[in-house]
Amino acid sequence: MSTQHTYRVIVRGTWEALTDEAQARLLSEVEQHGLTAMQFSEEGSLTYDAALKHFSFRYVVVSDVEDGEEMAAAIAEDRAETDLKGRGCGHGGLRSTVTDMDTMKINYKGRRGSGAA
Repeated sequence: MSTQHTYRVIVRGTWEALTDEAQARLLSEVEQHGLTAMQFSEEGSLTYDAALKHFSFRYVVVSDVEDGEEMAAAIAEDRAETDLKGRGCGHGGLRSTVTDMDTMKINYKGRRGSGAA
């Protein structure tokens, strides 16, 4: 049995060749896709602003550790392309940033006394 890791993947891209209908739909939903919508999930969360220039998705991908970060990025980009196609939205090339949550080092700052006696 292979070990699985949990990856957080941010997929970024630019809108391209948006139809008038797609632009209108995105603008009507812009408040639902602002900074407060940013969260990592398997379904992904789409964020963009009213300028309709750039967008990003945030995904949680669980994948075999042997497949590595490259596979997690490919899975997330495939999910993003499927979502965008379903929305009828054109886009340019996608690029991803991957963080392996199982190997991420967390620095906990210990509580220290005030030093006063």
